[in-house]
Amino acid sequence: MFKKQLVVGLLLACISGTTLAAGNSAFTVADIRIEGLQRVSLGAALLQIPLRIGDEVDSSQVSDSIKRLYRSGNFEDVQVFRDGDALVFKVLERPTVSNIEYSGNKDIKTEQLEESLRSSGIKIGEPLDKTNLRNIEKSLEDFYYSVGKYSARVKAIVTPLPRNRVDLKFNFQEGLSAEIEQINIIGNQKFSSGELIKRMTLTDSAPWWNVLADQKYQKQKLAGDLETINSFYYDRGYIRFKVDSTQVALTPDKKGIYITINVDEGEIYTVEKVELAGNLLDKSAELNGLVSINQGDTYSGAEVTKTEELLSKFLGRYGYAYPQVNVFPVINDEDKTVVLNINIDPGNRVYVRRINVSGNTITKDEVLRREMRQMEGTWLSSRLVEQSRARLSRLGFFETVDVETVKIPGSDDQVDVNFTVKEQPSGSFNAGVGFGTESGLSLSAGVQQDNFLGTGNRAGINVSTNKYSKNFDVNFTDPYFTKDGVSFGGRFYYTDFEASKADIVDYNNETIGLRGTLGFPVNEYNRLSVSLGLEQNKISQLNAYAQIQQFWDIYAPHRNDDGSLTFGSLDTTLGWSRNTLNNGSMPTAGSSQKFDTKITIPGSDIQYFKMSFDTRHFFPITTNHDWAFAVRGKVGYGNGYGQLEGNDQILPFFENFYAGGYSTLRGFRSNTVGPRALYLVDNNGSSYVTASDDSVGGNALAVGSAELIFPTPFLDEAYIRQVRTTAFIDFGTVWDTEFDYERYSQMQCIRYCDRFGDYSSPDRIRASVGVSIQWFSPMGPLVFSFAKPIKSYEGDRSEAFSFNIGQTF
Repeated sequence: MFKKQLVVGLLLACISGTTLAAGNSAFTVADIRIEGLQRVSLGAALLQIPLRIGDEVDSSQVSDSIKRLYRSGNFEDVQVFRDGDALVFKVLERPTVSNIEYSGNKDIKTEQLEESLRSSGIKIGEPLDKTNLRNIEKSLEDFYYSVGKYSARVKAIVTPLPRNRVDLKFNFQEGLSAEIEQINIIGNQKFSSGELIKRMTLTDSAPWWNVLADQKYQKQKLAGDLETINSFYYDRGYIRFKVDSTQVALTPDKKGIYITINVDEGEIYTVEKVELAGNLLDKSAELNGLVSINQGDTYSGAEVTKTEELLSKFLGRYGYAYPQVNVFPVINDEDKTVVLNINIDPGNRVYVRRINVSGNTITKDEVLRREMRQMEGTWLSSRLVEQSRARLSRLGFFETVDVETVKIPGSDDQVDVNFTVKEQPSGSFNAGVGFGTESGLSLSAGVQQDNFLGTGNRAGINVSTNKYSKNFDVNFTDPYFTKDGVSFGGRFYYTDFEASKADIVDYNNETIGLRGTLGFPVNEYNRLSVSLGLEQNKISQLNAYAQIQQFWDIYAPHRNDDGSLTFGSLDTTLGWSRNTLNNGSMPTAGSSQKFDTKITIPGSDIQYFKMSFDTRHFFPITTNHDWAFAVRGKVGYGNGYGQLEGNDQILPFFENFYAGGYSTLRGFRSNTVGPRALYLVDNNGSSYVTASDDSVGGNALAVGSAELIFPTPFLDEAYIRQVRTTAFIDFGTVWDTEFDYERYSQMQCIRYCDRFGDYSSPDRIRASVGVSIQWFSPMGPLVFSFAKPIKSYEGDRSEAFSFNIGQTF
């Protein structure tokens, strides 16, 4: 643009100069006038002219004045005349852009266009340089060409308006993308063209069933595909492989593209030896141990890169944050071998000057800092930095946790470590809604804050009610009760449970309890806990079914006047947990395990123990963790111990395990999976058994799930970290190891016999399949689940759809 202005200015200057020379080659200026000004003030224009009244001027000075006026960017045309001893500048101002419109653009967003125009100096209220418009048109058309739209056209239309203003409108005719008709690879002998093409993102064929396949050409994708082919050969020993040339041919109608890739494969090379050189920091044994490339191995570019990364990470653990690890291959073409010379320059040992945290508007700094394993004033360790980032992610307070190390200007051995977090809702008013084929609508509500007032403490007051339960719960946990990370928590709870309305055999259980818990960190991932609880259960309206008879025989003499039973117990719980998950709310890698054992203290009204073990594992499938595979499982067992009045104690029926519902077996109604209640009928001295649809649970449980986590279709990229979609299969069973199948199987069954089976066996497994969507919305967590049983038994109750809603406060 400037070159064009300069040429025009010089031509005008030459013309003016010639005129001046015809009269006088130089003269003294008596007056300077500027004609044609509209928007630009006279003073602003005169400032651009390096001449003053009284100056003696010649043609070169006039030429310089013209160039300066053009350079100001305000004028489209400048002419100079001499009127006696006066200089007259006649100017034509550039029009001002009044409005900018876009029409027909779909592939390029309007926001991107506006940013591009601003960078080119075109924006509303500023002068318009028309000579720049053609460059903008061409650059936009070049973009369309790069994505295969060779028939695209961009036209800038300038419409004059009064007062030297213009409307600017860009018309886009994007057209259709040219499709790849054929990809040809020439020169390949070791691998077929099909094997190479299937590794490319560009494709020349799309099967009818693959609706996501795309045959559109993109220049950037082709460049990436060539790198992929290079890597494919390098990783298999073809170190001399090269792409000789690439041709992209367009059909005459500009709708089809033929791509030809010429390659030279070369031969396979093997590793002759690997040598480490440079400053090994007296750690040659450890460094050599990290090298997985051995003599005689086929050369692999991926292994070389992996080795460089492993050595760099190892040095990073000891404070060498910016090591230079370079592999120099020495190639012997005669015997097709490679000597790998690995040069190590650890650089300076780097210390952490300051750790900075940002993005936490609610969570206090101390909550983040107490999770740090990298300390200020110590040498930088990549392992400790990553450990700190992982601990912050596992808190569940943050949607993302990013970390970077920044060099201190003027210092080669100091850095700052900057942690940037993005908070997500941790306080919620929860409303649960479920709908099943038989269960109808159920509701529950509660309030919980996992990051109470930004302190990292957990607190909640939950009051919930549904058709079978009324609950009141107050809880509080301080995860850093001591500086060493010992946690302390307390809980007070009350429950009024009507079992018959929860699809369980008829009884009422009114429970009131108080519990205190201490947690002790073992290391970064393992934790032990111990709790002491005092609980009272009042059982009433008990329907004496067959499986409860043994329990009833033990405690019947202790009934209250109203027929109810009251039990008081003091129990202790021992627990172990391990957590290596990469995120506390939506993990995609790592695992977690939890083991709990609850046992009532001898002398309690009821003596029993319960054990359970939960495990979850996440395996990322893709490098960005968009796709992942997850498995989870839970097993539990409980029983009584000791005797009461000569009778062996058993697990109280109200402590039985149940399955069904969102947390165990989706697709089955809550608590309905497992043994059914049996009733005994005496008729003329003969005993008969009657089965029922009522669930009684069991003292043993095993449930599991396998899930495929995948990107939510049609979801904007901004919400990827907030939404999770899974396809799952759930399976599990509940059984009663104390059930006397031999006794009941000898009796004649007279009703619901298809419900009756060997409840002492774990073989009665249920299974379901479905999809689930989890969204951490501004309202709080929302979970939607669609499931269908694929293995069930007569009398099982299904629940096809359920969802859970949370309200942020």
